[in-house]
Amino acid sequence: MPPKILIVDDTPHNVKMLVDLLSAKGYATLTASSGEEGLAQVERERPDLVLLDVMMPGMDGYEVCRRIRANPEYGILPVVMVTALDPIRERIKGLEAGADDFLTKPVNMAELIARVRSLLRIKDLYTTVQAQAAELADLNATLEERVQRQVAQLERLGRLTRFFSPQLAELIMSGGLEDPLKSHRREITVVFVDLRGFTAFAETAPPEDVMGVLHEYHGEMGRLIMEREGTLEHFAGDGLMIFFNDPVEVPDATERAIRMAVSMRGRVEALVPRWRERGYDLHFGVGIANGIATLGAIGFEGRWDYGAIGSVSNLAARLCSEAKPGQILVPQTTLSNVEGLVTAEPVGQLVLKGFSKPVSAFDVQGIRAR
Repeated sequence: MPPKILIVDDTPHNVKMLVDLLSAKGYATLTASSGEEGLAQVERERPDLVLLDVMMPGMDGYEVCRRIRANPEYGILPVVMVTALDPIRERIKGLEAGADDFLTKPVNMAELIARVRSLLRIKDLYTTVQAQAAELADLNATLEERVQRQVAQLERLGRLTRFFSPQLAELIMSGGLEDPLKSHRREITVVFVDLRGFTAFAETAPPEDVMGVLHEYHGEMGRLIMEREGTLEHFAGDGLMIFFNDPVEVPDATERAIRMAVSMRGRVEALVPRWRERGYDLHFGVGIANGIATLGAIGFEGRWDYGAIGSVSNLAARLCSEAKPGQILVPQTTLSNVEGLVTAEPVGQLVLKGFSKPVSAFDVQGIRAR
């Protein structure tokens, strides 16, 4: 829309001359023949610039300008006063009333157009600055809220990466998964891992040696857990509990678990000679089981863990306790899920604490070549 210019003058000839000139230059024009009518036009039409005659019956141009400036809403509305009186004295009075510029009659048309363009350009720049300032103020007002929201997301992501692989944590944060920390039931495959001889080692070895061994061991095990996208429930010294098929369901949970356990055994076997050179007699054992469990966040405000509760977790833990150095023990029900994938040897019926019947267990020897 072209800029609107309000002409306030009680002389029709002057008004027509200004309307014709400004219209020819592409401006939209409004007119008023008195100060009161001019103020009403300002309120109703919201012009972009006002050409205001000084000498008018009733309310003169100075008073009109003062009333325009009294409204903060029109603080940046350009006002140009036009008079045939003494230019210097009238200019001072006009500027004191709040005018932005001053023209003397007879009006030089080239000068008028130049001043109109200049004032409109200044008004546009001021309007742009005001809009940017308002936008900045709005951004500042919401900055703290947005920062708090982002910090909360980072904290949640950090909490999730304690339990899940980074890929799963990112998937949960992006909304690709429902919140897994809510309690739910699902069939999972649980893996318990620990070191044989660690208790005696921890009681006799220097603390820095104990922590050094754990650092090596956890580093190797952690990489394999992440590679297989397992969910780490907890560390307990040398003991680890990992499960598969939650929070993301996978069709090959038991296969992933066994492949991970076999890889873990290989990594630990590479570490054992180094530990033996230092005088540490440490070996590796694993228990694996699958079944239904209740999963979700357990703990209290300020300290939460992600837990899998059920007999499947107890069975994997008991098998891990029974495993001899280098053994990966699984029950018959779990082995049946991966028949053809692994080679295994029976170890007989094991009487496990908390289970009323003996459990038929097998020792996984390795992965069959496809």
